Amino acid sequence: MENYYVTLEAAWTVKDVESVEDAMSVAISEAGRKLNDSGLGYVEIDIGSTLCPACEQPFESVYIAADTALVGLLFGIKVFNAENEEHAIKIAKSSIGNALKDVPLEAIEVEELEEEQEEEEEEEEDK
Repeated sequence: MENYYVTLEAAWTVKDVESVEDAMSVAISEAGRKLNDSGLGYVEIDIGSTLCPACEQPFESVYIAADTALVGLLFGIKVFNAENEEHAIKIAKSSIGNALKDVPLEAIEVEELEEEQEEEEEEEEDK
């Protein structure tokens, strides 16, 4: 059994916003509240990035039309004792998906955690 760090991407809808900054703040706040209410306050939340098709430079994944925003959010979660990467993805999607009903999730990265890295992170949490 191995330990993994799984990053999931989600499409989050925010209504009645006027700016990209407002949309990002509201999306992170709403997602964080739902995760905290489900006991998943340890899940990391960030704004996703998208590559510009013209210049290939990354920009924040936020699109606003008619005062409604679609925000690309990233959720990072540590999964312990998974059989393989696919199993870790299923566990991550199940945990986060139960808290965020009707929010599409897609795995974009799975990283195996090494024992030394895990021990360092546990020591930091104990401080």
